[in-house]
Amino acid sequence: EALSDTMKEMLSGLNAVHSASEAYTVDGTQAKYDKKTAITYSWDDSIMDEVVHPVIRTHPETGRKALYVNDMFTLRIQGMSKAESRALLDYLFIHATRPEFCCRFRWSENAVAIWDNRCMQHYAVDDYQAYERLMYRVTIEGCRPV
Repeated sequence: EALSDTMKEMLSGLNAVHSASEAYTVDGTQAKYDKKTAITYSWDDSIMDEVVHPVIRTHPETGRKALYVNDMFTLRIQGMSKAESRALLDYLFIHATRPEFCCRFRWSENAVAIWDNRCMQHYAVDDYQAYERLMYRVTIEGCRPV
């Protein structure tokens, strides 16, 4: 909602291709990080499939619009060249992480964090090196982004 009306209009009809394939392959960005930590994952191989979602999605309860792209899973914009897609996505990634859109959660013993992935992004800061952090992720099945 903080984008210009012209940008919102341009993005409104665009779809993006998403997959975990570039992040979680042997040499992927996340895999390289995970080799330095004790992080382990359990998932269905379908996360490697490419899926298409709108760049702007509408929250099913609030009706508010939100960007539905992120730098780990969004590979490209459908119908654009690689260079065009990369330039636009990089702009949107930077826009989405502007300070006014960020909330910093500092972990402490027995802390619980809950957020709505339909309109939020999260980034886990590695700021607990001296401590073990056990995390359980619960994902509620929702509707397909529209």
